[in-house]
Amino acid sequence: MWTASARYRRFEQIRARLAGLIRTGRLTEGECLPTVRQLAADLDLAPGTVARAYRELEVAGLVCTRRGAGTRVAALP
Repeated sequence: MWTASARYRRFEQIRARLAGLIRTGRLTEGECLPTVRQLAADLDLAPGTVARAYRELEVAGLVCTRRGAGTRVAALP
């Protein structure tokens, strides 16, 4: 799934994949995303890589993160 020769950096791949799932409705409003640590372990990546992808999704308004409540899909405009 993740290759060193990939065109985009891994955090961009995660961001793009999750953004696509949100925009197509496969991830719906209020749905909880895996924790940063869990997704990093599942994908065999550093937690910082996943955290950066989540931050970029939050800046784009696709997710909202609350300490203790996790990261959830935001309402689409």
